[in-house]
Amino acid sequence: QVQLVESGGGLVQPGGSLRLSCAASGFIFRTYRMNWYRQAPGKGRELVARINSDGGTLYADSVKGRFTISRDNVKNTVSLQMDSLKLEDTAVYYCNVVVVSGYWGQGTRVTVSE
Repeated sequence: QVQLVESGGGLVQPGGSLRLSCAASGFIFRTYRMNWYRQAPGKGRELVARINSDGGTLYADSVKGRFTISRDNVKNTVSLQMDSLKLEDTAVYYCNVVVVSGYWGQGTRVTVSE
């Protein structure tokens, strides 16, 4: 079965960096688009970044130039490097893949605070 396990969240000051990782299993990883979403307190879930099977990427306007998504098709992982973090980046971050239907990890919490 499809499994997604996120890691790497934590508490960081504004301007700091974090790297999130998502370990995937149960499907042919290299052939699927992978997504990172986030859900801030009191808000809906929003797409942060995605990476296609060919390596093409897309970013939300709010994170362009600060976040970088990458994938390792050998280790079956997708990562999100987050730099220049802002208070408004505080959220639970989720890894997502659509394999017939959508699958989500359990999420990893990122808190940006003074």
